[in-house]
Amino acid sequence: MRYEIQGETLPVVICYLDGGEKMITEGGGMSWMSPNMKMETTTNGGIGKAFGRMFSGEHIFQNIYTAEGGNGMIAFASCFPGSIKAFEIGPGQEMVFQKSAFLASEAGVELSVFFNKKFSSGLFGGEGFVMQKVTGHGTVFAEFDGHVAEYELRDDQEIVVDTGHLAAMTASCQMEIKSVPGVKNMLFGGEGIFNTVIHGPGKVWLQTMPISNVAGALRPYMPSSGK
Repeated sequence: MRYEIQGETLPVVICYLDGGEKMITEGGGMSWMSPNMKMETTTNGGIGKAFGRMFSGEHIFQNIYTAEGGNGMIAFASCFPGSIKAFEIGPGQEMVFQKSAFLASEAGVELSVFFNKKFSSGLFGGEGFVMQKVTGHGTVFAEFDGHVAEYELRDDQEIVVDTGHLAAMTASCQMEIKSVPGVKNMLFGGEGIFNTVIHGPGKVWLQTMPISNVAGALRPYMPSSGK
């Protein structure tokens, strides 16, 4: 499989497949394709994995596209202004994505739910608690909100991230939800009451414009239901 990512504000990844190669995406993920791409809707791994994907923000069913009778082409576009990134998945190269980041992948890639191991994170972590774990073998494409900044952490390094800005991290990283110190900071600081702390070693991808922040900024300008 070959691919190219085009566009900046609203990008698209165009995949070129040899005959028999397959791509997986969520329902509605395909943007355009050659006429020899055959679609099959499946739970892709059984009902258990399907419900795990649903809990991590994806659909129960996935669509598998196969190039039949020769080479094929299929494109997957971002649904929000941001970035599309490609990751190579394999043994020791597993990834953790934010909810709903998965765009498409080769057939050897598996998507499952990722829980933070710390119980307090489950109670208070919000967006950062339930994420997606990507394993298997092959290329996966993820869509992130806004520009993406990348950091590499040593095993003695950590970075503090506002909830929602964590786009992805290698599975070697650990995350922890911590409360903002000081009651006055919590109540009047305007930054929320919890932060996500990422511990190395590994790589971290941070997004500049989480869709939840955009929704919050637009809410004062939306008409209320009573008007």
